Amino acid sequence: MPGVLWFRRDLRLHDHPALHAAIEAGPVAPLFVLDQPLLRGRWSSSNRTAFLLASLRELDAALSERGARLHVRFGRPADVVPRFAAEIGASDVFVSRDYSPYARRRDAAVARALEAAGIRFHARRGTLVHEPEDVRGAAGQPLSVFTPFFRAWSALPLRAVLPAPGRIPCAAAEPGHIPGLSDLGLPPAVDALPPAGEAAARGRLERFLAGPVCAYAATRDRLDLAGTSRISQDLHLGLLSPLEVVTRARAAPCDAGKFIAEVAWREFYHHILWHHPRVLREPFQPAFAAIPWRDAPADFEAWAAGRTGYPIVDAAMRELLATGYMHNRARMIVASFLTKDLLLDWRLGEAHFMRHLVDGDVANNDGGWQWAASVGTDAQPYFRIFNPVAQSKKFDPEGAFIRRWLPELRRVPDRYLHEPWTMPADVQHAAGCIIGRDYPAPIIDHHAARARALAVFEAARRAASSPAGR
Repeated sequence: MPGVLWFRRDLRLHDHPALHAAIEAGPVAPLFVLDQPLLRGRWSSSNRTAFLLASLRELDAALSERGARLHVRFGRPADVVPRFAAEIGASDVFVSRDYSPYARRRDAAVARALEAAGIRFHARRGTLVHEPEDVRGAAGQPLSVFTPFFRAWSALPLRAVLPAPGRIPCAAAEPGHIPGLSDLGLPPAVDALPPAGEAAARGRLERFLAGPVCAYAATRDRLDLAGTSRISQDLHLGLLSPLEVVTRARAAPCDAGKFIAEVAWREFYHHILWHHPRVLREPFQPAFAAIPWRDAPADFEAWAAGRTGYPIVDAAMRELLATGYMHNRARMIVASFLTKDLLLDWRLGEAHFMRHLVDGDVANNDGGWQWAASVGTDAQPYFRIFNPVAQSKKFDPEGAFIRRWLPELRRVPDRYLHEPWTMPADVQHAAGCIIGRDYPAPIIDHHAARARALAVFEAARRAASSPAGR
């Protein structure tokens, strides 16, 4: 009897355990369900949806080359998947495991509906390198600190990478239609999205492993250099198998350990979300649940628009608006500025990132924001507050990144570029950049803001550790 392969965050043919299991069982009907809660819900994003839709078109083309088609349906998965399975007379539905609270509820509902119809539901590995149940401490406990997690994660054996199938026996059904953003009622995406689909993702990985991976440890934090892999959106949608990425990085002609550790950070936050789903609604550390975040909409809007007066923050935020991308170092800088300098709730930044990031991933985005705000698991200490000027000078030393995204500062001399408010009036006129007119003055004094944040976090820590706060 035929089976259904329900694609979700695994839009590839290489190293796809669920696909191989489905082919072994008989003819396959590949399915993707356009699920409204994901498309129009809390984390709706035109950029991410446009990249998804383009990747689905590429997946359909790759399937067609192997004798199959991608069947696209709209609706609630608990209704759509059993109905589609019944339509083709399927006895089994195969998926790659997914880990968010929503995904777990969705899959449980689908499994129940399939069981009621006499159809089996099979969840396979494939989204992560190692499953949340497999990475444990010495006493069998889940790990919430990265260093012991990475040690345990690294010690586990890797399964063999699976090849892409040469031919896929297909169960016939009406393919359906892959819509555009306007069909879904979503506004346009940015023009600068990366090429979509598995082939493009594999090309990015090939180029990175061919050379840049060997300099990754030294260049990964530089905002003015192309020192990162740029595969984060590919891992998010499963255009690349993280297991294949790690396997191939381990075989690189150099020490790729730092890059592999960054892949492990991605896994760490997925494991945290699996074991502690509450983190999507509250801080991992209860001690900081009662921080009195400021209510300052104008400050948030200045941050979101890249108009804070701090060039490194503004350049990063404008790149995000223009491209749907932000470098990881820049994410840490702007997140520290929002939560420590402006003392605004990290959840505001989390939501803003999810609206714009092409690689927006619930687990990683939440984990990163809680880390920067010092409220999460294994987070930076609350007294570590990034100085935006020092970060700018260190990670964009010649100002190439700033000048690219802040054209109003292009003629500002190097000595003033990282803190343009220090320019004398005659230099401002010569540079064609009057502070307060052409570029904003700083919306806050970093040193005063740092002292305020330290006092607020220390007060929260003391209140939580007092007898009354326990």
